[in-house]
Amino acid sequence: MDKKFAVTIARQYCSGGHEIGEKLAKKLGVDFYDKELLALAAKKSGYAESVFEKADEVATNSLLYSVVMGSYPMNSLFFQNNNMLTNDTLFAIQSKVIKELVQDKSAVIVGRCSNYVLRDEPNLVRVFLRADLDFRKKRFMELYANENTKEKDVESILNKADKKRATYHSYYSGMDWDSIHGYDIVLNTAKIGVDGAVDQIANYIEAFLK
Repeated sequence: MDKKFAVTIARQYCSGGHEIGEKLAKKLGVDFYDKELLALAAKKSGYAESVFEKADEVATNSLLYSVVMGSYPMNSLFFQNNNMLTNDTLFAIQSKVIKELVQDKSAVIVGRCSNYVLRDEPNLVRVFLRADLDFRKKRFMELYANENTKEKDVESILNKADKKRATYHSYYSGMDWDSIHGYDIVLNTAKIGVDGAVDQIANYIEAFLK
């Protein structure tokens, strides 16, 4: 595809977001970012990657995010003062990295409120992935369960993860995480599977960029 574009993927926990994003990026021949964003943000800011991991997709109300995003350069005293190092600061750093990633090339980015961060990108495709509960529970048991995991507790684990993501997205964007108005494509991966979702998104992008 000749035109530069960005694809953002918001996802319910265990709906297949990482796998779909990775396969989609490979199919389209573009870069893929999920947890990799944490390492990039750490390198850019000089803070330890573990700091970003701890704050990953966690909301806080400690600072005015709009001030952070709009007024302070990366090398300002604000960022150098450890007393001011909060989730809001880390979100601002990470958001700056996300914007820089798509300045000159196409990319697929999973989570981190990227659909909001990149809202001004002209060729932006915003995807939300959901799945039926039984599909997600089965996927969790296959990918993450261990000998101590009780199947009856999985639904609670899924709900907590989704609530965390919803709170994070709502805090920084002011929009409901799972509202259809925030996305171009909403897919139920339990119905069409991982590969089906990849094909659907790729077809949409091809039609969109014509």
